[in-house]
Amino acid sequence: MQPSADSLHLGNYLGALVNWVRMQEEYDAFFFIPDMHAITVPQPREELQERVRRTAAQYIAGGIDPDRSTLFVQSHVPEHAQLAWVMICQTGMGEAGRMNQFKDKSAKQGADSAGVGLFTYPMLQAADILLYQPHAVPVGEDQKQHVELTRNLAQRFNHRFGETFRIPEPIIPKDAARIYDLQNPTAKMSKSAESPNGLLNLLDTDKKIAKKIKSAVTDDGSEIRFDRETKPGVSNLLSIYSALTDKPIEEIVEQYQGKMYGHLKVDLAEIAVERLGPIRDRAEELLEDPAQLEALLAKGAAKAREVASEVLADVYDKVGFLPAAPA
Repeated sequence: MQPSADSLHLGNYLGALVNWVRMQEEYDAFFFIPDMHAITVPQPREELQERVRRTAAQYIAGGIDPDRSTLFVQSHVPEHAQLAWVMICQTGMGEAGRMNQFKDKSAKQGADSAGVGLFTYPMLQAADILLYQPHAVPVGEDQKQHVELTRNLAQRFNHRFGETFRIPEPIIPKDAARIYDLQNPTAKMSKSAESPNGLLNLLDTDKKIAKKIKSAVTDDGSEIRFDRETKPGVSNLLSIYSALTDKPIEEIVEQYQGKMYGHLKVDLAEIAVERLGPIRDRAEELLEDPAQLEALLAKGAAKAREVASEVLADVYDKVGFLPAAPA
């Protein structure tokens, strides 16, 4: 989740972070804040630094345990950029140009305005993954194409230079919640939302959380039922309710038979405040001691480099780079 906003939003939390927290139980997990990816569009220096801290604090407050998992900032591990160049040199122009996100973003920005970093960032993403020889990569459906590119590049490198990389599998959680904009429930919740009221941020106050949910767009009629096509507004609220409580949607629908949208909103506002408030409070507590937070990230970067440096050294040797003589 790129540090390109002051707060993560509910879609980030329910669609990704809660699943990452569960995966800590089963995997030796590596999580990082992708600040190098963030600069594919201009980022003011002070804002980027503060947003990296805020993102890290929310990772931890949301349940990522730095003692159990490896949590770090991407730019603190220079091997990411070093391996990315090798991956760029394995990638064809046509192959890179077919990446959906590049096509979408360059179409919006205009081909002449899109930076080269936007074109090559899937190769950096491949390096992010392959440096740690993972068995699995948790991704959303929209990122599956990038994992496929990573797999292709790993296989190509292995074929050319000998067995080097494990071929990672994408994990697309079947139960990951897909959260939509509260004001435009046909669009995914996104930090680029047209209205700030459509975006429920993890760092919002209790009052803001409740107000945004109570003013969420609903649908014609008054029946509370799940139907993404004809009732996108109430369906979104039911999905959020289900994800926050772990209750099946069918059970929630049954609970609100004969009740109005207002009843659902009031109860959901209370549930959201109860669930998200402690995350916000813990994140703010971590942000009050930036030195301690940065020490945690530095410790994570040191752990990451232990793995990444070995993989990069093997890659450099197989490519044929001359080893640097000791100083």
